[in-house]
Amino acid sequence: MNSRCALVSQVIPFSCVDGPGSRLALFLQGCNLRCKTCHNPWTIGRCNDCGDCVLHCPHDALNIQAGRVWWQESICQKCDTCLHVCPQQATPMAQRFSVEEILGQIRTVAPFIEGITVSGGEATTQLPFLVALFRAIKADASLKHLTCLVDSNGLLSETGWQKLLPFFDGAMLDLKAWNNEHHRFLTGRENPQIKHSIRWLAHHQRLTELRLLVIPDHCDYLKHLESLIAFIHALGDVPVRINAFHAHGVYGEAASWRSATAEDVEPLACALEKQRITVIRPALYL
Repeated sequence: MNSRCALVSQVIPFSCVDGPGSRLALFLQGCNLRCKTCHNPWTIGRCNDCGDCVLHCPHDALNIQAGRVWWQESICQKCDTCLHVCPQQATPMAQRFSVEEILGQIRTVAPFIEGITVSGGEATTQLPFLVALFRAIKADASLKHLTCLVDSNGLLSETGWQKLLPFFDGAMLDLKAWNNEHHRFLTGRENPQIKHSIRWLAHHQRLTELRLLVIPDHCDYLKHLESLIAFIHALGDVPVRINAFHAHGVYGEAASWRSATAEDVEPLACALEKQRITVIRPALYL
């Protein structure tokens, strides 16, 4: 039995937006980016048991025992007050699951899904669990038909990707900005490692799709279109998914930024398609 555990913020048994087909989506807690545009900002940090959320919970679903914050799911009303007051951008509702416990959940829905996607937060910040989970799936005769995908920001080192390589089928990576300085402004981190991950995954036939985020008035893809197109062409036949920024759920300054519309997305989509790049447009706009 594999006792490797992960801190999990959410498990969605059936998702049609986290990769191809119907998939179980596993969201791990913790991220090494601080994206201004994150619409799941409570998945960024990890609870340090400060207790601020306990004082503000209107339903008394949180308490402190032996110096730890405990969440009582049975009386929680999912009002999300704790998420909004947390200074760590974390959630007291995150739970620890072992590989075996997650496998049990996968087995329950396996006949109805095409695969699993591990997201976050940032899935690769809990790499040992990720490797152990995917290894176990591929070794299980009843589950090995499922595709194992990672939704990642690309900050994982090449050594880390090499550890995953034998056990996963692909990764969906975000490139939030082309220019390094602009990327730092949006995410708090530089992007050379992310570009390297994208190239490396494409070279090893593990880049399922490249994702670009259109943020009105805060997007630099068109300014660097020639370089971006050359970069994408070098990846081979990889689809580019364009996501439209929306302010729903966003904290901080980006909460006041304008959400993207089809008119914001079309110039980039058309420019890429003109260069024979496969583009996947947003399914909806909020």
